[in-house]
Amino acid sequence: MIGPDEPSGPSRTPAGAAPPSRLRAADLLPVAAVGLRTRRMRAVLSTLGVAIGIAAVVSVLGITRSSQADLLARIDRLGTNLLTVTDGRSANGREVPLPVTAAATIRRTDGVRSAAPTAELPGVQVFRSDRIPATLTGGLSVRVADPSLLPTLNARVAHGTYLSRATSAYPTTVLGHATAQTLGIRDLAGTPRVWVQDRWFTVIGILEPLELAPEIDLSALIGPEIAAQGLRYGGRPSRVYVRADVTRTTEVSGLLGRATNPESPNEVDVSRPSDALSARLEVADAGTSLFVGLGAVALLVGGIGIANVMVIAVLERRTEIGLRRALGAARGHVAVQFLVESLMLAVAGGVCGVVIGAAVTYALALQRGWQPLVPPAAVGAALVTAVVVGAVAGLYPAMRAARLSPTDALRTA
Repeated sequence: MIGPDEPSGPSRTPAGAAPPSRLRAADLLPVAAVGLRTRRMRAVLSTLGVAIGIAAVVSVLGITRSSQADLLARIDRLGTNLLTVTDGRSANGREVPLPVTAAATIRRTDGVRSAAPTAELPGVQVFRSDRIPATLTGGLSVRVADPSLLPTLNARVAHGTYLSRATSAYPTTVLGHATAQTLGIRDLAGTPRVWVQDRWFTVIGILEPLELAPEIDLSALIGPEIAAQGLRYGGRPSRVYVRADVTRTTEVSGLLGRATNPESPNEVDVSRPSDALSARLEVADAGTSLFVGLGAVALLVGGIGIANVMVIAVLERRTEIGLRRALGAARGHVAVQFLVESLMLAVAGGVCGVVIGAAVTYALALQRGWQPLVPPAAVGAALVTAVVVGAVAGLYPAMRAARLSPTDALRTA
């Protein structure tokens, strides 16, 4: 039975005793933000370290993803089913020219959709004027090509027209994109001419750039008939472009050696131009790993900066810590306060870094003509990394603040 002087119900705080200390979640952020508001410049500099690291990671991943997407789109557009057959070498290293019948036999190979023979004319150069010294070639060459080259390469004419059965027999030429730029011919206004082997050739067309056939870009193309008349062309190709069925490209690649030179198939060089573009993806991945590593170093530096600032804040705010402990704040409350301060610095740096990294990605992608892509995974990982950095950086200062006794803090203040 309960006596008349005994309180009924749950136990209550004894008279004169202080109530237990409580720190509500709603008060945690305002309390933690006090130190940041009073030391704004130091907070900004600490945030900047994390922001630089996050921005580096986000921008590198975003730029890499944008460039890779553009490169993959170009590979898909240009096609991975283009093969080239060129002069090979014998066992003793001697160059073995392709047979005259190479293009015809390649066209009859199962899985080949089209084949276009070309031949570089050795010693024959193209100049803008007959007054230019023969040594100043500009790295340009003259190649023999027929009308099948354009559809085989999926090439397009930027100005004028391409060689036809009729124009191939006359001194006419079609310039590759880089050749036209080197010779200073932007369009066909004024009917431009070029000087080829002591003879003027009329420019009837300029091709658009060909990524999978850079040698065509650096060439002036002429017809086989006019090349045979005055340039000693014997009909033997030096390079044959082959467009294969997409699903049988690898199979066709293995057949082209024997189809080109049945007697010595090992003396034929077969390659796929798109492999060079694909290799650039691997190089880009390697470069991405390097720059992400540099971003991680920047994050480490930012984390050390936050830890340094928080340790100094603990030393400078000993009076505040001692007073709060004397008024009843528990060790856990003090530790959480400083830990949240560190997290706020890191999260602010992470958000700023994501914004900066995305802005850099969009600016560079638009400048290069790419589709801007910022991987959501990169943004999420960046923010999570910022939180982890803030937690780790603030852990020691928070524990140090929590260990301060009220008497020591107030006595040494």
